[in-house]
Amino acid sequence: MLAITQQTYGGPEVLETVEVDRPRPGVGEVLVRVAATGVNAADWKVRSGLIRGLGDPPFTLGFDVSGVIEELGAGTTRFRPGAEVHGMVFSRFGAYAEYVVAQEVALAAKPATLDHVHAAALPTAALTAWQALAELQPGQRVLVHAAAGGVGHLAVQIARARGAHVIGTARTTNHEFLRGLGADELIDYTATDFAAAVRDVDVVLDLVGGEYGSRSLPVLTTSGRIIDAQGNDAETDPRYHRHYVVPSGSDLREITAAVERGELRVEIDQVLSLADVAKAHQLSESGRVRGKIVLIPWNPPR
Repeated sequence: MLAITQQTYGGPEVLETVEVDRPRPGVGEVLVRVAATGVNAADWKVRSGLIRGLGDPPFTLGFDVSGVIEELGAGTTRFRPGAEVHGMVFSRFGAYAEYVVAQEVALAAKPATLDHVHAAALPTAALTAWQALAELQPGQRVLVHAAAGGVGHLAVQIARARGAHVIGTARTTNHEFLRGLGADELIDYTATDFAAAVRDVDVVLDLVGGEYGSRSLPVLTTSGRIIDAQGNDAETDPRYHRHYVVPSGSDLREITAAVERGELRVEIDQVLSLADVAKAHQLSESGRVRGKIVLIPWNPPR
């Protein structure tokens, strides 16, 4: 089968197409023929060496998958061959490939209302927002940084569905889009200091990182929380909470239900072939993507 791999850390140019053996599922695993895979910021951060959770290269990226189950490993009970599924993959052999092995417990049935492209865009981004905002209460004020991005635009919708008052930072060109998703207030961070424009926030979801942590602290109430999904500079404040996404088929099933109720939709910025993976990473690194970039394999299943 074909897969994208890298032999060293570096820029998008280190990504290369290679021929490798098709993997076999182990205990609790299934083999999925990849129909589409989402691009996340974590992908290029791992590729460049900023995140080293997969160990040293070589490895194949791709944390999101939507596709068709081809083979079952021992001890699997939820799915059958031919089932359409989506979810997260956490291993050195990711979904930038024609086939990928995934833990059955990390998968959910693909939403019937979505094609594989949209289903592949959901898992990491939606799970990040869903889990980060799990304790959100109706009536609370939430500030979402990078609200038009892959995680951000889903967080806006999830917070809205949970009854929150939603404030987002985004360029003016994305304000109409975000109002359509339910944002109550919007701040163009390129023209206005958000810290001077908003107060009495119960929850800040930081999807930018760095100095956005300390800059966000003044907008919080004394009992508020800053939920950091990127790594920021507010870690010494007692209101700080570092958030890491956890693969979860059960959470993904709840997300699927929200999609099917019409409470949640995923925006696709671009669909590219895995042959254009370097271009996809360049776009993702630019920080100017609305919603998600999705990659489809060289010969996707029909």
